[in-house]
Amino acid sequence: MDEVATAVADPVRRQILTLLRDEPLAAGDIARRFAISRPAISRHLRVLRESGLVRDELVGRQRIYRLDPGPLFPLVDWLTGLVTTERWERHLDALETEVYRTRRERRSSDPADHRREHTA
Repeated sequence: MDEVATAVADPVRRQILTLLRDEPLAAGDIARRFAISRPAISRHLRVLRESGLVRDELVGRQRIYRLDPGPLFPLVDWLTGLVTTERWERHLDALETEVYRTRRERRSSDPADHRREHTA
């Protein structure tokens, strides 16, 4: 998971992943979409390949890259756990508050409760 997190930490690599989400692309096609050098793009592609986020295939003289989202799942699960736990706790706290408020309102508006209070 750390290797994947490191790979997606770079904005250029995230852009490459976004490009590959829609379609497989040749290395040259990827490089043309950036203002940085081809060797720099090659280094980014190597990091993505080594992390398992992209697969490459030699087709003729072109190296075609495809997104492989599988290695993202453990990272996504971990990140989701950070967010969802807190969100659910807030929702459950709000629900608990609402339940207590509703019970209190019912007690105060129930005529039987008022009679019991006066006879006790």
